[in-house]
Amino acid sequence: MRRKRRRKASAEVNLGFQIAPMIDVVFVILLFFIVQAGDIQVENSHVTKLPGTVESDTATSTPDEIAIRIDDDGQVYLNDDPLDAPETKNLPELASNLNALRQSSEDSKSEVLVTIYASELAHYQRVVDVLDALSRAKIKNVSFQAGDPE
Repeated sequence: MRRKRRRKASAEVNLGFQIAPMIDVVFVILLFFIVQAGDIQVENSHVTKLPGTVESDTATSTPDEIAIRIDDDGQVYLNDDPLDAPETKNLPELASNLNALRQSSEDSKSEVLVTIYASELAHYQRVVDVLDALSRAKIKNVSFQAGDPE
């Protein structure tokens, strides 16, 4: 008798573990990393001399730092002390205090640094009034900072 050979369905065929496609995928990944390795920039070392402590015979003077704050309503504060009314345009109290501070800093041979903290809602004219008072006091080192002093 002859036996009829029956073909197995494709789901029933066990081909085993195929290594060739896996090797192809590994080579493609390896090729990707080899190409990417050419784009890597080499970091060069920088010789940086960091500051250290040095003994000094003379005293070092530090600059006097002054904070001027301008509120929403136009009130001007010099180091948290309110000066002049918000309606006063030429700011005489601020100008006289700034003159005294400049004179004392010149006597001590140090600089005066002024930082102006203007509120977001403060009028620009009030900032200009403060700059005018600084100009009358002959103070040139002025900087602006956003927000309130911390």
